[in-house]
Amino acid sequence: MLTQLRPALVLLIALTALTGLAYPLAMTGLAGLAFPSQAAGSIVLRDGKPVGSSLIGQAFAGARYFQGRPSATSAADPADPAKTVPAPYNAANSSGSNLGPTSAALAERVGADLARLKAENPGVPVPVDLVTTSGSGLDPDLSPAAALFQVKRVAAARGLPEPAVRDLVEGQVRGRWLGILGEPRVNVLALNLALDGLAK
Repeated sequence: MLTQLRPALVLLIALTALTGLAYPLAMTGLAGLAFPSQAAGSIVLRDGKPVGSSLIGQAFAGARYFQGRPSATSAADPADPAKTVPAPYNAANSSGSNLGPTSAALAERVGADLARLKAENPGVPVPVDLVTTSGSGLDPDLSPAAALFQVKRVAAARGLPEPAVRDLVEGQVRGRWLGILGEPRVNVLALNLALDGLAK
């Protein structure tokens, strides 16, 4: 038995060092060399300071900014750690709402969002991604239709001509990867940063 134990321990230590240390460190190093921005979290800088990540959505306050998809993420309730409270775009707790089509809470939330958006832009169909959450709750992108839907509100709030804001949105549309994968999309953080630049 002792003759089998020693080789087993040596093999365990060697494989742990190889697959648990050497390989992950090598891949992390190679990723940092080949894709430095992505390996560092795709951090977006403005005036040399980080303002977010192009991979994680964030809440933008006020009518002056384009809004992303609703987020269903949550965090521990400070008053009662056994409960949770809504915490939109909480990257530490990525999740969907898990509410199904028969959920009264989901129907109420979507109905309220629809009413608000219809009042904001009467007579224009509301794009579905403005009232539905993503599976992660962290989606950083919108469909071009959802971004264009918000042009009227943002232009009015900033005192900008609608065509200029519409052109800005259209300039931010990213197409399908390799022309075939995914859907056209607009990164909300990049769009809002470009909007701040346009306003200056």
